[in-house]
Amino acid sequence: MADETIPSAPGTASAPVGAASGTAIPHALTAAPGYQVRRLYQAYLAVWVRAVDPTLTGPQFAVLTAVASAPGRDQRSMASAVALDTSTMADVARRLETRGLIVRRADAADGRRKLLFLTGEGERTLHAAQERVRRLDERLLAPYDAGQRPEVLRLLTSLADHWEGLAGEL
Repeated sequence: MADETIPSAPGTASAPVGAASGTAIPHALTAAPGYQVRRLYQAYLAVWVRAVDPTLTGPQFAVLTAVASAPGRDQRSMASAVALDTSTMADVARRLETRGLIVRRADAADGRRKLLFLTGEGERTLHAAQERVRRLDERLLAPYDAGQRPEVLRLLTSLADHWEGLAGEL
C-alpha cells in the first residue's frame, strides 16, 4: 500500500506512510493503536535526547518533578504517581541517587520504605530541564492550535487510563 497516506494536522500536507524509509507499511500496522503508540514513543525518545538532556531520561525527569512537588513521599507512592512499576522506579531512584540528584532515606516508622528528597544538584538539574521540556512539549503539540491542545491531552489521558485498566485486568 505504497500510496496510503497518514492523516495530517490541519494546514499540513499528508505524507506517504513509510516515506522516511521508502518502505510501504502494511495497513494492519498503521491501523493498530499499539503500533502508532510505539512510533510516537520512539520519536519522543529521539527528540528528548536532542531537545532536553542526553543524560536525563523522561522517567528520571518525571521522578525529579514528583519529588519536588512532594518531598519525603515514599518510593512506592512516587512510582504510582509517575506511572512506573516498582522495580523500574527502584532502578530510576538508584540512578538518580548515584548521580547525587536525590537522597533516599529509610522511613523511621518502617525501615523498608524509602523516602525521597531532592538534593541541591537535583533542584538545579530539574530547574535547568523544565524550560527545555516546556519548549519540547510545545513542539510536540505544534500541529494543534492552542484550543485543540487540551482536547488532545484529554484524549491521550483517557486512552492511557483505559490501557492501564486493561493491563490490570489481563
